[in-house]
Amino acid sequence: MKIALVDVNNCYVSCERVFNPSLEGKPVVVLSNNDGCVVARSSEVKALGVPMGEPWFRLKILARKHGIIAYSSNYALYADMSNRFMSILSAFSPNIEIYSIDECFLDLSGFQKDLTEHAQAIRQKVKQWVGLPVCVGIGSTKTLAKLANHVAKKRPEWNGVCDFTAMPASLQDRLFSEIDAGEIWGVGRKFKESLNALGIGTALDLRNADPAWIINRFSVTLGRTVSELNGIPCIELEEAAANKQQIMSSRSFGQPVQSFDELKESVTLHAARAAEKLRHQGSIAGGIQVHIRTNPFKPDDPQYSQGITVPIIEPTDDTMRLTKAALAGLKKIYRPGHAYAKAGVMLVELSKKNQLPIDLFADMETVERRSRLMKTMDAINLRYGKNTLGPGISGMAGRRSWSMKRGNKTPAYTTDWKELPVAKA
Repeated sequence: MKIALVDVNNCYVSCERVFNPSLEGKPVVVLSNNDGCVVARSSEVKALGVPMGEPWFRLKILARKHGIIAYSSNYALYADMSNRFMSILSAFSPNIEIYSIDECFLDLSGFQKDLTEHAQAIRQKVKQWVGLPVCVGIGSTKTLAKLANHVAKKRPEWNGVCDFTAMPASLQDRLFSEIDAGEIWGVGRKFKESLNALGIGTALDLRNADPAWIINRFSVTLGRTVSELNGIPCIELEEAAANKQQIMSSRSFGQPVQSFDELKESVTLHAARAAEKLRHQGSIAGGIQVHIRTNPFKPDDPQYSQGITVPIIEPTDDTMRLTKAALAGLKKIYRPGHAYAKAGVMLVELSKKNQLPIDLFADMETVERRSRLMKTMDAINLRYGKNTLGPGISGMAGRRSWSMKRGNKTPAYTTDWKELPVAKA
């Protein structure tokens, strides 16, 4: 088996640079919801020692000193660029697994060609067609492909591609001895300190460990990682993404919310978003959980955090029914006198819609009419933009006082006609 992992370098920052080339070579960060924390860093920012997740307010002095440019998250742009990236990769392998918004596994087994050249062709095509820089790692297992990608990304001498399957064992040993065990997929912070205490500090140390001993001392999952480092596949390539077992929609508010009506708007909007995702994967929900909380980082304010799960007797994907259940739950847990910082919903007890038993007593005409309504609503939102049509109680998009702050968001260049770039001759 030969597997490649293709990964976009500094994905969010790279997406911003595609439409603003003047950002090349400059320190750039992308911030989380409400412009709170750093969720993406350019190489120049990483060189300054800025960690992932660092609150933006703590970086203001450093930003002024080094000219760090900060952008609000532009999720519509990043998602669309990701879709275009994945579409290109599908032409380079018959079997791919989309692992995340910026990572994809490709099955290259049976290819009768130089895989390094093939990987360089991938890099060139992605850069030419969508402007994103990528690195490619190739290995006989998914874990080795991830590790090879790490080498390709961190070491410029590999020119963005590292193929462990064509590498002499001695060179691979040397590389493994120079890579911290914490960099290995499946290890991270969770096991790093414990492994270090046992004298396992590098990828080479972990590869040479006895899998049975690792399983007995740690977990079956880490034991599989050791086997994968030795070229024994334990993690299959998943060509079709599995349906989610839970669907969540949740956001922090742009400013504190106290009134029940504002909370009701937020919960309604989240219920509608979650229901749309539910229908997209062909599932129905048997319950909906509602949660609200105040800001734990303001200990002087009255604190309150509560959630409730509302069962749905007849599982559904109907936005109106799910919203009604969510608001019933919100009414039970809401307490006045608090400044709420976040609200959200989670759909639980999911099952496939086509496996729903037929209700002999159901009004099939009403069921069909509501189903057509949901399809129409989804089609309109797909064509004209998210939240174009939805429950009226969620409020008007431009009039929600609680909407998250995105003070420095770039245009949705690829998904909104009104925000297309304009070229002047």
